Amino acid sequence: MEATFAELAADLAPVYRRRDARANGLLYVCGLLMPQVAGNCWSIGEAGGLSRPYRLHHLLERAAWDENAARDAVRAFLARHLGADGGVLIFDETGQAKKGTATAAAGRQYSGTMGRVENVIVAVYTTYATDRGHALIDRDLYVQADWFEDPARMAAAGFPKDHAFATKPALALTQAKRALAAGISPAWATGDEVYGRSRELREFFEHRGIGYLFAVPVDHQVTTSGQVRMRADQALHLVEPGGWNRRSCGAGAKGPRYYDWAWIATDHPRRQLLIRRSITDPSEVAYFYAYAPENRVCSLTDLVKIAGARWKVEDDFQDSKSTVGLDQTQVRLYRAWKRHVTLAMAALAFLAVVAAIERAAHPGPVLPEDPDQLPPADRGTIALTVPEVQRLFHVLTTLTRNLPPHSVRARIARHLNWSDWRRRHQARARWHHYRTRLALTA
Repeated sequence: MEATFAELAADLAPVYRRRDARANGLLYVCGLLMPQVAGNCWSIGEAGGLSRPYRLHHLLERAAWDENAARDAVRAFLARHLGADGGVLIFDETGQAKKGTATAAAGRQYSGTMGRVENVIVAVYTTYATDRGHALIDRDLYVQADWFEDPARMAAAGFPKDHAFATKPALALTQAKRALAAGISPAWATGDEVYGRSRELREFFEHRGIGYLFAVPVDHQVTTSGQVRMRADQALHLVEPGGWNRRSCGAGAKGPRYYDWAWIATDHPRRQLLIRRSITDPSEVAYFYAYAPENRVCSLTDLVKIAGARWKVEDDFQDSKSTVGLDQTQVRLYRAWKRHVTLAMAALAFLAVVAAIERAAHPGPVLPEDPDQLPPADRGTIALTVPEVQRLFHVLTTLTRNLPPHSVRARIARHLNWSDWRRRHQARARWHHYRTRLALTA
């Protein structure tokens, strides 16, 4: 764990021009990694032993360092540990509530986090996921069009003069181009309806031989293999009663996420319309538009797996907000927002990589294969999660500080034993949840 953190710190070191900025940046990341520390300079400074937070304010607002180079370093760090080839790029946005109108890009808009229209700032993120793990690799602030009608307001919020309006799909496209230019070679891309509507984004991946599966709205137009043009929800009536296939799109907290799936051929041999129907509520239907490159054999099971991968960005949002304060910053200027979010992404990347390393070195928990199966005596332990890695890092770096060696060993052993017990208990609960889910979907 300590070696992994040292590696990340070394990757970030070149982005700072001065030694004091480098030290403050490291202090900021360490503060974000402490449990129950809000992601603002006052809380981080107090956790880091500072009497005042002004060094951290200076780091975010005025210090000479390149936050975009730091973003690229985080991406490279993750690609090195999770694998640069064969992963999935996942696009989504999330919001942070704000009061007033002075904060960069703040305004009334819909927030999926809150489920309603609120005064928020919204940013588009990219998660990169492989079989080893996943984490955020890019970010851009979404600025509504009305901001560009007031140049004085833009300048006061710290936006450069050449900052241009971009839609959310356009921001996702820019992030995809940056990822590919950095050497990441994804096999797939996915996202919700916001990104599925964008023909330009879909065509970008097609031209580069990358498969995609994007959610699309009910009014998305498709041309079937019979050369009939219709809406996606009209295509639902083409599915015969026996045309549904029950598949799991991935493991959830309480068992496999089973749905009924159907796919409809379009006028293009490599594009498909995928339809997902809830088992418990057949009226709950979702639509996906998929493309598989020429050189790739792709089954329904493969597409369903990619559809399930989309939830990993939600996991990253939840982990980054609850552990490293992604959405808890109190800054107002555009550059300060970028710097805070980038350092929060660095903290999340460290936790995700440590969890991935531990997951690869230890077997996963035992899971049931039959709804009538009796529980085994030992169900194993769940893998280290991001919050659990944060707790253990806190033990190694803070709770054992200034203790004699024998006390350090005793405290570490106690926390490791407690972690093992907790993860064994969670594995036991997961086993029973999975068996119940198997019985419901049998």
